[in-house]
Amino acid sequence: MNTSTGKFLLDLLAFTVAAALAYLLRLADPLGDLPPATLTGSVVVYTLVGLPLKYLALRHFRVSRHIWRYVTFEDLNQLIRTAGVVAAAMLLLTPLLRLWIFVPWSIPLIEGVLALGLLSGTRLLVRWRLDQRRQSFHAQSGQIPDRVLIAGAGNAGRMVAADLLRSPEKGMQPVAFIDDSVQKRDMVLIGLPVLGPLSNLQEVAKNTRANLLIIAMPSAGGQVIRQYVDAARQAGLQARTVPGLYELAGGQVTTEQLRSVSVEDLLRRDPVEIDQGNISEYLKGQTVLVTGAGGSIGSELVRQLARFGPARLILVGRGENSIFAIEQEMRREWPDVQIAALIADVRQAPRLEFIFETYRPGVVFHAAAHKHVPLMETAPSEAVHNNILGTRNVAELCLKYGVTRLVNISTDKAVNPTSVMGASKRVAEMVIADAASRAAPGQAFVSVRFGNVLGSRGSVVPTFLQQIRLGGPLTITHPDMTRYFMTIPEASRLVLQAGGLADNGNVYLLDMGEPVKIADLARDVIRLSGAQDIEIVYSGMRPGEKLYEELLTSGEDVIPTHHSEIFSAQLQQIQAAELALLLADLTAAAGREDGISIRTLLHAAIHESQLLKA
Repeated sequence: MNTSTGKFLLDLLAFTVAAALAYLLRLADPLGDLPPATLTGSVVVYTLVGLPLKYLALRHFRVSRHIWRYVTFEDLNQLIRTAGVVAAAMLLLTPLLRLWIFVPWSIPLIEGVLALGLLSGTRLLVRWRLDQRRQSFHAQSGQIPDRVLIAGAGNAGRMVAADLLRSPEKGMQPVAFIDDSVQKRDMVLIGLPVLGPLSNLQEVAKNTRANLLIIAMPSAGGQVIRQYVDAARQAGLQARTVPGLYELAGGQVTTEQLRSVSVEDLLRRDPVEIDQGNISEYLKGQTVLVTGAGGSIGSELVRQLARFGPARLILVGRGENSIFAIEQEMRREWPDVQIAALIADVRQAPRLEFIFETYRPGVVFHAAAHKHVPLMETAPSEAVHNNILGTRNVAELCLKYGVTRLVNISTDKAVNPTSVMGASKRVAEMVIADAASRAAPGQAFVSVRFGNVLGSRGSVVPTFLQQIRLGGPLTITHPDMTRYFMTIPEASRLVLQAGGLADNGNVYLLDMGEPVKIADLARDVIRLSGAQDIEIVYSGMRPGEKLYEELLTSGEDVIPTHHSEIFSAQLQQIQAAELALLLADLTAAAGREDGISIRTLLHAAIHESQLLKA
């Protein structure tokens, strides 16, 4: 029996005991010569009649899923609602019950009050017992815990403080909050004082003898996180943080999520409002297929999709280890979602058609692609087979099997491409647009274009960290090189949102914010890693690389959508016959490993291509 089931049964028992206690209290008043057998029978029948109602109420309000070690007023409010609903239901049933058994009108009301007392009492007892354990743990172990300042006296800060207070084994003792809010200054939150704004951090750290700062502000942007990290360093404090809003699975923040501040946190953007209803409208109850489901973007898309109630998720990829990993994670974290994990290569049309025919997806996210610029420069035939012809296979099957929504993941490297990878993704956008022109009413095929994703496989930050582990140096191709960056969860959620816009044939651009200098990023990584004397060297630009990335070509018009972070570009499209000839020629050139012909064909097909200028 797991913890949640045990708590549910304990709550159900408390509710059941409340019914018997209600009769016991009511019997304190004279009741005449009521036979004991009649009274006992009445209590039993009343209790049994109420049991299904209590079961349903506990399941509906999910109060047993609360983490009792830091039960909050919001949790108690849910308990009040649960007890109130049951009391009201039993009161409505009382006239009917009084025809057969003895039920005073006051019994449901007394029962509701008692149930609330028992339900909340068990939780407060758990809290008290954990407080006692914390005190005895420090007394017996002799361990000197870290003295913790918590930045942010909001919900996240309160949750972190409450968890630390009840988890002495973690060796962290919260001593105070700091918060820039004037209204919260000098207030007390769960027994801890709020000792002023960030500007007072050095003085507060000295007065409280703190040695650790926990930044508990999941909605804060990167600039704010940077200010707190710099202030912590000046005050001689270590800094840790909770995940950003995009990374939290729900509203709950716990100390299990605490981590060292990463470069992703420093580049974190202000949270973007997502239209949950719009996303849910096209995903709920659907069979959703994701190609490249084991990759960085594909696997995060799968995690985000599960939140919107799909009937089934089809995870397609050719890397068995990565597909196995995301399948196991999903079965563990989302046991109620049907999962089918399938090994397949988008280049193999027969295998792909078997999957479409068997599972009949209604929505498809196409994330399978080769993305490494230098590798595709030396293997252009692979870029053609995977990025272009694989995309054609997916698009044609979506047409054939009536897929209502196809979302193709593209890249900013498709704009004014200087690389085979970028050019192949631009042609893939053309393939999607061509399929969109042949789509039936109710079908919408779109591409979503965005820049670099922090933390994805082979991206710059993991590469820098590996170089630091090896003692350096950090290699950068050019001191002025800049890139757009976005976190994996943020990019994935905006991709889902773009899928909800679904104006057939469009290319959507995600607002990537301001470009970041790679050299500045490298210095941030070195500073956050705590490494000393790590050198930065400039190796020169590699074939196919750009100094700056762009999201629009010179010939594309950008149109705002109703979502502030997503724009629509009108893609320059070649004629269907011309595209068919191009694909035939690329297939032939790739088949004979003719890299020169592939580059020439791609350059000729893309008006603004810079492929042959290198």
